[in-house]
Amino acid sequence: MSRATPRKVGLIGWGAIGRVVGGALAAGQVPGAELVCVVDNRPLAGTAPAPQRTVEQAMETCDLIVEAAGQGVVREWGAAILASGTDLLIASTGALTDDTLTDKLLHTTPGRVYFTGGAVGGLDLLQAVRAMGPLDEVRLTTTKLPATLEQPWMDAELLRRMRSATGPVEVMAGTARDVPVKFPKSTNVAASVALAVGDPDAVRVSVVADPAAAHTSHVIEASGAHGAYRFEVRHLPAAANPATSQVVPYAVLRSLAALAGRTGQIL
Repeated sequence: MSRATPRKVGLIGWGAIGRVVGGALAAGQVPGAELVCVVDNRPLAGTAPAPQRTVEQAMETCDLIVEAAGQGVVREWGAAILASGTDLLIASTGALTDDTLTDKLLHTTPGRVYFTGGAVGGLDLLQAVRAMGPLDEVRLTTTKLPATLEQPWMDAELLRRMRSATGPVEVMAGTARDVPVKFPKSTNVAASVALAVGDPDAVRVSVVADPAAAHTSHVIEASGAHGAYRFEVRHLPAAANPATSQVVPYAVLRSLAALAGRTGQIL
């Protein structure tokens, strides 16, 4: 049954994800949810379909805040939002490779924290398999256009290899704990897989730059005593921000619809 009173939603971030989510909310496309305000560190000058507010003001007027602005917002404001009694839906799951932060968010009340899987599928199955016993091996290979993966910490040689590449180039290999820290805007999928598996250190991640990557791809391979699993997704990058996939805001909207009380969904 739908909630009698619409959820009052505040949106942090008016970028490639936030604009799609905010526009859909303002157009009434999520029954049971109402966009109350938008938070962004840039003046929006009336371009958003709801008043621009500070995070503190959003906590006072909303019962659900959607984070669509990056890992730093989760670190800085996540616990405070929950402590205020406001629920929090996190898109930037990369922040949750920090065990201390994750534990704090999971145990801060009275607000409740929720996560969206974003650009990857199969997480529910990995969670189900994990309940039967540990997975022996979990690997994620993410492939994107080189320009979307460039980072300030990269040395001149790595940048040269990426920019002059004529084929795939591995730019980093590590665990799901290491990689999202190095690529804070483009590898939230690694953290989502780690959350499903229950251990960031158990997920081996390879980040690949490919100048021919018309689609962003994520390949998850997992195996254990109960079976072997492989999932592959290929998304078009978002036009406004090629570091993220077009599908991400729609994953956020699906999570919002579930939180707003729409029934008949496989959660």
